[in-house]
Amino acid sequence: MSLPPGTPAAPGTPETPLALPPARPRTLVIAPGPHLHAAESTASIMWWVNGALAPLVVWGALVFGWRALAVVAGAIAGATAAEWGALRLLRRRATVSDGSAVCTGLLLALTLPPLVPAWQAALGGAFAILVGKVIFGGLGYNLFNPALAGRAFMMASFPLAMSTGWATARPWFDGGLAAVTTATPLAVLKERGLVAALATVPGDVWAGLALGLRPGSIGEVSIVLIAVGAAVLLARGIIRLTIPASVFAGVAIATAFSGAPLLHLMSGGLWLGAFFMATDYVTSPTTRGGQIAFGLLIGLLTGIIRLFGGYPEGICYAILIANALVPAFDMWFPPRRVALAGAPS
Repeated sequence: MSLPPGTPAAPGTPETPLALPPARPRTLVIAPGPHLHAAESTASIMWWVNGALAPLVVWGALVFGWRALAVVAGAIAGATAAEWGALRLLRRRATVSDGSAVCTGLLLALTLPPLVPAWQAALGGAFAILVGKVIFGGLGYNLFNPALAGRAFMMASFPLAMSTGWATARPWFDGGLAAVTTATPLAVLKERGLVAALATVPGDVWAGLALGLRPGSIGEVSIVLIAVGAAVLLARGIIRLTIPASVFAGVAIATAFSGAPLLHLMSGGLWLGAFFMATDYVTSPTTRGGQIAFGLLIGLLTGIIRLFGGYPEGICYAILIANALVPAFDMWFPPRRVALAGAPS
């Protein structure tokens, strides 16, 4: 029924539709995957790792004195300052509180000789963040382990300090701290043989290697404390044994006929690298098959460098080389699709 001309239509009739509220602008937010919910956040994982490494710092200070603490403080300060400054310059949200920069500086410091000047450790920490992480786009985008990139930079920039900054362990913490030029058991093993290498460890050789009463980097000397920290991360589900076990297997294979396979398994930065650096989420493969191949490669390269290279330690460069191959491992060992019963895969 139509209305006479000039008669206003009632609201809601076809002639005068109800007025709709103005449409709200909608925002589509797209973020990189995977889009998964997990109980652990990046910050919680980083601080759990930092907590697992804390006993190594305490032990390093007890064995090597206050100089070790200065190295740790310098590396952490350099890493955190570099991340804060870079993010401010790039006008990005500050992420220092998530603990990743602290973790990078801490891991770098634990791989350094205890008598390295603190300012050199700070430069290494800054390089680890700026070149090892920020230049790739920040946390989650870096190709190489930042802490090991920082250590490689320090080996190239300060070779004298990195090769002579060793110190004797202080048995029972009552002796003076003395600098030594014979370096670690692995360096002595390469230069003068097994007997001389074992003589660098005071008292019972294997107990000294396990507890940490021997020359070495600040955080690599105590296998027991590394294992305790790793057990904490394993219990939390932060890391798995796949990569570390593969690393140890690779070293065992490479050094089986060297005459000192057990010394190779208990010396150097093998345990620290296997549990705390090779297992880095960003710079390791995502599938189990890829992780096994990744760990075996690291172990084999470590043994080859130690036995045939001019460098007594090999875990640092082995991990960096394997990091470069992670995209290939992810391609060679793709995830398997699981077909659900009654539904196409």
